[in-house]
Amino acid sequence: MAAKTAAGGNDAGYLLIGPALGVMALALAAPLALLFLYSLTRTTGPVLEGGPTLTHYAEVLGREGYRALFWRSLGISALVTAATVALAYPMAYFVAFHAGRRKFLWLVALTIPFWTSYLLRVFAWKVILGYGGVINSGLMAAGLIAAPLDFLLYNPFAVVVTLTHAWAAFAILPIYVSLEKIDRTLLEAAADLGDSPLRRFLRITLPLSMPGVIGAALLIFIPTTGDYVTPALVGGPEGAMIANIISVQFDRVGNWPLGAAMALSTMAVVAVLAGLFVAAARAATRAAR
Repeated sequence: MAAKTAAGGNDAGYLLIGPALGVMALALAAPLALLFLYSLTRTTGPVLEGGPTLTHYAEVLGREGYRALFWRSLGISALVTAATVALAYPMAYFVAFHAGRRKFLWLVALTIPFWTSYLLRVFAWKVILGYGGVINSGLMAAGLIAAPLDFLLYNPFAVVVTLTHAWAAFAILPIYVSLEKIDRTLLEAAADLGDSPLRRFLRITLPLSMPGVIGAALLIFIPTTGDYVTPALVGGPEGAMIANIISVQFDRVGNWPLGAAMALSTMAVVAVLAGLFVAAARAATRAAR
């Protein structure tokens, strides 16, 4: 009887996850498999033809321009991740420990800017950082500069600033959840034993909140490496990232195999780096404890 019940429970579980698995197979696995097939062929456009080859992967890894663009994308994404987590942690800490009964209101207030379209927020930063934008106009009106600053837009700096703002909420929320789960009696015990606020933070709060920090870093680093919209609008030639070149290969050049090889190579490297980051962060957390 128990065996029948267990079997029935397993069948019900498979029925529950079946639709989600089907959507994932169609929306994720199938496109990746198709990209892999394209990356191994010699063809122009969407028609698959020719035998398998690794020529396109060799071109991606061997051409200096592609390697430089790829490292730039990783560097920009790393800077965005570090800046976003560094700015989000104090906000999440304040809401978790000092907002009191107004936590919900603070969380809503922090997410209000993200109720608007992502594209509109990027355009807003383009207006703020532009040659005749808010910053340059304000500095000139205050008499601090004689001519507009031309380094604020169409470079990696503009991409980092825009992406940091765009992904801030995705860092605040997971860090806040980790901080909210910390047992406050641990902090009280450390204070009774003579630990200073800084020592309590370094020994208790920060290590226990690392799962949220790791989750926030991954949520930012992985998608921003392949971001297309922000570099296209505020990056210019100097701030272009790998996704922009992949788009060129598919849409303008028509070299689908090379674009597919670029996309899969980027995904593979980002996956390896993400795994190494998680392993290193967990090791550092265990050592801190």
